[in-house]
Amino acid sequence: MDAINIEELRILARKRLPRAIFEFIDGGAQDEGTLRANQSDFGRIRFMTRTLSDISKRDQSVELFGRRYLSPLVLAPTGLAGLLWRRGELAATRAAHKLNVPYCLSTMATCSIEEIAKAGSEPNWFQLYVLRDRGLTKAFIERARAAGCSALVLTVDTKMQGPRERDMRNGFTVPPRFSPATLLDFALHFRWLLNVALGPKITFRNFLGTGAESSDAVTITQFIAGQYDLTVAWRDVDWFKSEWGGPVLLKGILSPEDAKLALAQGIDGVIVSNHGGRQLDGALSAIAALPAVVDAVQGRIPVVLDGGVRRGSDVVKALAFGARACMVGRAWLYGLASGGQDGVERALTILRDEIDLAMALLGRPTIAELDRSTLVL
Repeated sequence: MDAINIEELRILARKRLPRAIFEFIDGGAQDEGTLRANQSDFGRIRFMTRTLSDISKRDQSVELFGRRYLSPLVLAPTGLAGLLWRRGELAATRAAHKLNVPYCLSTMATCSIEEIAKAGSEPNWFQLYVLRDRGLTKAFIERARAAGCSALVLTVDTKMQGPRERDMRNGFTVPPRFSPATLLDFALHFRWLLNVALGPKITFRNFLGTGAESSDAVTITQFIAGQYDLTVAWRDVDWFKSEWGGPVLLKGILSPEDAKLALAQGIDGVIVSNHGGRQLDGALSAIAALPAVVDAVQGRIPVVLDGGVRRGSDVVKALAFGARACMVGRAWLYGLASGGQDGVERALTILRDEIDLAMALLGRPTIAELDRSTLVL
């Protein structure tokens, strides 16, 4: 692929996808202030470079939960990747394994846990929403464990879904419905139409046969909407830990007080995230929240940043603040929409190469040498 940065992958994705599908992955909640801040707040941070350092041997590998990966990147859990490319989650997991970074499968994937397990040779992480039906939740946990998933990511910022006004305006549905408003747009995106709309039916495959009682994605969506547990609290964390029996990370932490509570509850890692600006508009950006969360856990558990990463230099800034790794969501989705597995590999390669270049030019050839003295606000 010819794209030389993530923004160029975004442009390619926009050309290839119908408007409603592109805006589903590109948009955020309400006025999208938090969505924009996730990116723009990286720009407020400058580097302090060091000179005359030996940078001939550079290493950006990182250890997460007993396994070493070649780069501090994690493919974030994103629902409905199959809307962008046929069996999109399979393309993503294959790309992640080829470049030796973790892939976190979403509960709302269009490929099932079992399909992903058959496709990959390395363990994946599994993302789980807190559902009212604990029997269903337990079944997901057991299936993920049986499939060899190595970490459970519990999303804690979606008791209610944020108002995503682009989707409302576009009449976004799952699966996409042909209507007078969408027919021409779909027809003009012929390659997408052949690859996705005329491929296997788009649905939430992890929920098939679980009580949703339909293979129709709209019906399953309604079922899921009624399953979000509004009562879940810190007292429930022990249940998830005991049921899983392995590393559990909380995704959706912005407050240092919540980070301290997570630590006290025995959580194995926290993910600093505002759900990509898709929940509460006006929430703190992920990079702005990161330093206080890192300070709160005092190095006792890994902190992962999720939100706004478009450059390898963004990753380096997060690592210098004390993050162990960064999740990337839209970046790999743009790659997926642009070229399937090759596009995801391209997105990861771009970020990996930019991380390497930033570390070299900083005069800090290893992640261990990145600290807050690297940064100027």
